[in-house]
Amino acid sequence: MNVRPIACLISACLLCALLAQNALASGDPGERKILYWTDPMLPNYRSDEPGKSPMGMELVPVYADAQSPNGAGTVTIAPEIVQNLGVRTARAERSSLRRGIDTVGYVDYDESRLSHVHLRTEGWIERLYFKSEGERVQRGNRLFDLYSPTLVNAQDEFIQALKGGNPALVQASHDRLEALGISVDQIKQLQKDRRVRQTIGFYAPQDGVISSLPVREGMYVKPEDTVMSLADLSSVWLLADVFERQEDWIKVGQRAEVQLSYLPGRQWQGRVEYIYPSLDPVTRTLKARLRFENPGEVLKPNMYAKVKIFGDPRENIVTIPAEALIRTGHEQRVVVALGEGRFASRKVTAGIESDDRVEIVDGIEAGEEVVVSGQFLIDSEASLRANDMRMTPAGDATAHPPPAQTGIGGTGRLLSIDPAAGKISLSHDPIPALGWPAMQMDFTLAHGVTTQGLASGDRVRFTLEKRAGGYLITAIRKDDGAAP
Repeated sequence: MNVRPIACLISACLLCALLAQNALASGDPGERKILYWTDPMLPNYRSDEPGKSPMGMELVPVYADAQSPNGAGTVTIAPEIVQNLGVRTARAERSSLRRGIDTVGYVDYDESRLSHVHLRTEGWIERLYFKSEGERVQRGNRLFDLYSPTLVNAQDEFIQALKGGNPALVQASHDRLEALGISVDQIKQLQKDRRVRQTIGFYAPQDGVISSLPVREGMYVKPEDTVMSLADLSSVWLLADVFERQEDWIKVGQRAEVQLSYLPGRQWQGRVEYIYPSLDPVTRTLKARLRFENPGEVLKPNMYAKVKIFGDPRENIVTIPAEALIRTGHEQRVVVALGEGRFASRKVTAGIESDDRVEIVDGIEAGEEVVVSGQFLIDSEASLRANDMRMTPAGDATAHPPPAQTGIGGTGRLLSIDPAAGKISLSHDPIPALGWPAMQMDFTLAHGVTTQGLASGDRVRFTLEKRAGGYLITAIRKDDGAAP
């Protein structure tokens, strides 16, 4: 079931009821000049006398002194109705507002503390001392043993050079072993015991955890293969996505706050360290990098985080509460309280928004009162009033409006009623305005027109209007012989 139309209908009915109550509360009709009567839901419908509209709504009076001296879009509401609507106002202020970028990001390894272990020759992994990702290692821990014919031959050449006593050959063999990735301590041990080792151990270059381990024991590896990666989590990066339209809001060095869902109430303070030079072609976002010290390794890679980046402040600008701004598909408006129960819907140009306030570039001056609660109902009535005034010919504002009965009247006898189809059959009298002679015709009832109280054979008076699908009956009642 679609509840949006129902909600809109309830809001419209509430508005109509309040406006009708407002009309009655505005004073004694006998003491004020009534211009005409209208249906709040059909602002184009006007009548010279009270009653009901074709939709069955009670007509409300429009007074001469209620026509806004401030132009279209202004309404007057009695104080008790203002209270019933729950209207609250706030003052537009001239202050500073910091551009705040609310976005999301994720924790990643600090790449400056990430190391990859590669070989400088090919060989076979004979033994792995750490066999899964996430294991913690310390600098100097033995990671794996490698068997490599190249390393075996290089050791043998070094031993032969030592036996030969040729300093140049010894140094050349020593340098070759270092170039192949054998540590200085291992070369010293080889020089001391002069025994060729079939497998050579490789050791951790830093503290950290194993972030990648694509090899297993017995695998053949080459220099281009990554044996494993080690990451130091004492410091981490946080990569935040910034929308393309916010690109000029963000600068290196700006302060940022980070929150994680699994630690509610705790905040991390950081600064923008780097802004990447290109946008993601899929998400159309720019990445900003923040760095955080990570004692206890609370921040773990791939965690999602809420990020707020505080941009440079804009000084001496007009701001209003964000809840006062009415955003439509093509414009932005606020409802201004003019005093003495008068309200005006005004088009504005909004700027940046931060926390619970929004900048107003044009349309509002500092010190004016804006409506922050109940503004949608007032704005709806102001828009209807503005449309009504735009359709009124220019001239004296108190001139008598055109009559509501813009349709064509007729009389006749009701032959049959089909409530399900919304149709009736009439034997009508001649209608001179259309050049129609007396005849029998079927007509469709306009939306909201009821035949309650009518029966076949009754003499009736009706009103016709030309619509896209033909002539519709917009009003019908029993002909009691009185003047129409």
